[in-house]
Amino acid sequence: MDCYEYLAAVLEKTGFTASKKASKRAGVKYSMRPLCKCGLKPAAVNYRKNGRTYYRTRCERCNYQGQDAAGVPAWQRKGYKKKNHCEKCGFASSHSEQFDVYHIDGDLRNCRFRNLKTVCANCQRILQKTGVKWRQGDLTPDF
Repeated sequence: MDCYEYLAAVLEKTGFTASKKASKRAGVKYSMRPLCKCGLKPAAVNYRKNGRTYYRTRCERCNYQGQDAAGVPAWQRKGYKKKNHCEKCGFASSHSEQFDVYHIDGDLRNCRFRNLKTVCANCQRILQKTGVKWRQGDLTPDF
């Protein structure tokens, strides 16, 4: 008995299997829930039919937030980097945690660089509270 067969036998007693490759080598049916693309959580259940469970490719968190990588915002995946100053009031700091990325049109999926501005936490809250659109700077439409 090689290590793959032993591992498959031990895990089969507990109701799990090691991996697809190890399971195929040992001749055991793969029954473990697949991981999300983010690699952190198990994939969400899509539906069950005839006693078989079908899974989605992403976990509940990635499905809800629309993220391909957990915790990485879409604007960061597109290549936008936070600046070290607020583009609204001019506040400057060496700590990037004091700044947020503000979407001018309010659509979090629109990650064009023209739509993104770096603002301090104070300006972010003021913009959310007053509902005022971006009025400063060189805002041009994208059509």
